[in-house]
Amino acid sequence: MVQPVPRVGGDVAAQEAAQSAIRRYEERLAKDPASLAFAPLADAYRKAGRSREAIRLCREGLDRFPHYTTARLVLAKALLDEGDTDGAAAELRALVASGAKDPEAHRLLAQLDRLAGRLDDAITHLEQAAKLDPGDRESRVTLDLLKGDGRLPDGSPLAGLLADDTFATLSFGAACLEQGLCEDAAQIFLRLLKRNPGDARARSLLEQAVRTRTQKRKGP
Repeated sequence: MVQPVPRVGGDVAAQEAAQSAIRRYEERLAKDPASLAFAPLADAYRKAGRSREAIRLCREGLDRFPHYTTARLVLAKALLDEGDTDGAAAELRALVASGAKDPEAHRLLAQLDRLAGRLDDAITHLEQAAKLDPGDRESRVTLDLLKGDGRLPDGSPLAGLLADDTFATLSFGAACLEQGLCEDAAQIFLRLLKRNPGDARARSLLEQAVRTRTQKRKGP
């Protein structure tokens, strides 16, 4: 089988564009240290893999501009990049509590709530994201999955098999996911989480099913 040729040129072009953006914002911030350019610079750092620098820059900037919602969102993303989910959630909740109507903040909070097993909270944030951004198909697809509440989709070939919970197991759900039956798999994991909200493996697999489903809806 012929292996595809790596798109090296595209990657190089993207890296050059990122470095160009960093230089541009660094120059702007050097000319005016009190400007708001620290937020796009921090985001450029984050996208270039320099998340710790992004965190430092955002925190310094937020000391001067505590109500700058864009910087708080960038900070939350950088904290997520560093694996600090608690810190990211705190920043996102502060952002939402400030009254900022930011659909991305709600989408990220919904993801964190799903991973923590707080499915009702995740649904609430997804509803807010879809309301603030009517074109947000990803949130609507995820809402449909989570609101399924363990019920299989209409026409599912597994409806008879899963009429009760005999086959509602992690292994069977994972097998469904491997076969591309992500909606069925998601409902199996939701059933498991209703019985045991603390099941970390079920939460992780549910997240995988959600991502697979939303990617299918987005298309290539």
